[in-house]
Amino acid sequence: MRAVVQRVTSAAVRVDGEVVGAVEPDGQGLLILLGVTHDDDAATAAKLARKVWGLRILDGERSASDVGAPVLVVSQFTLYADTAKGRRPSWGAAAPGPVSEPLVEEFVAALRGLGAKVETGVFGADMKVSLVNDGPVTLILDVAAAEGTR
Repeated sequence: MRAVVQRVTSAAVRVDGEVVGAVEPDGQGLLILLGVTHDDDAATAAKLARKVWGLRILDGERSASDVGAPVLVVSQFTLYADTAKGRRPSWGAAAPGPVSEPLVEEFVAALRGLGAKVETGVFGADMKVSLVNDGPVTLILDVAAAEGTR
C-alpha cells in the first residue's frame, strides 16, 4: 500500500461537478492519495493508517491525531504505475478494483477507528481533486515505512 500524504489548508474532490468529499480544516488537515498493490491486506491498511495518523508533520511538530485534523482520502491506482519502459505506463502492480476497493475502505475505517474525521472520494470514478498544499509538505509512504523498515 502506498500513500502520498499532503498537509493542506483545504482539499476537495468532485465527481461530475459535485463535491463528494472535502476538508476545510481550522488550521491544517491531510489529503491522502492511496494506492493498493496485490499483496496488501487489512493488516497493511491498519498499519499505514496508524503511521499516517501519527506523523508529526503539522505546525509545531504535531500530528493529525494531536489536533484532530480532518483527512480526505482519495483512491489512486496510478501510484503503482511502472514507467521503466517506453512512454506508456503499466498498471500491473496496482491491485484490481475488487481487491483494492475493500482495502481502501479498510484504511478509511482504520483511520476513523483512531478518531479521525475522514472524507473520501468515490472509488473508480473520474475525480477532480483540488487542494491548497501547506508548506508545501508532501510525503510518500509505503508498507515498508508503515512497518518501520525504512
